[in-house]
Amino acid sequence: MIEYGTFHKTESRYTLRFDRFLPHQEVENVWRILTDPVHFSKWYPFATGEMELKLGGIIFFDDGEGSTYEGIITEFEPPRVFAFREIDDILHIELQSEDQGCRMIFTHTFDDQSMAVNTAAGWHRCLDAFGMIVDGKPVEWPDNSADLRKAYKDAFDLS
Repeated sequence: MIEYGTFHKTESRYTLRFDRFLPHQEVENVWRILTDPVHFSKWYPFATGEMELKLGGIIFFDDGEGSTYEGIITEFEPPRVFAFREIDDILHIELQSEDQGCRMIFTHTFDDQSMAVNTAAGWHRCLDAFGMIVDGKPVEWPDNSADLRKAYKDAFDLS
């Protein structure tokens, strides 16, 4: 079953929300993988693997095209909440224990509605990669970007 994200307007901003159930995983294990810099850089776009894991800590990013920037950790409540500001965007990840697994709630709040479809497709792929890491599998990036963009365009109906 494909777990698609949803799109929400919040005041003057927009939020993408993804709920991912990670079966047979404990919150503490998912937290360890989520906040491990080596694993983080395998699924999170532009992450360098350098981060200061504390409230107010810095996460370093490099887009591979000459631009580097920093994110600031805005919430850090092990093993449940990890949130940070990346430029003007807010990324918030919450982990919840659920029957026989862990639920990950990932939200991305941003300003530009025109980014919603492409960003949703990108996060969908990144969260699939995160799930592979949690399951102990090698990360594979299938060629499904166009299909995901179409699915999100149809679902969000932003015309």
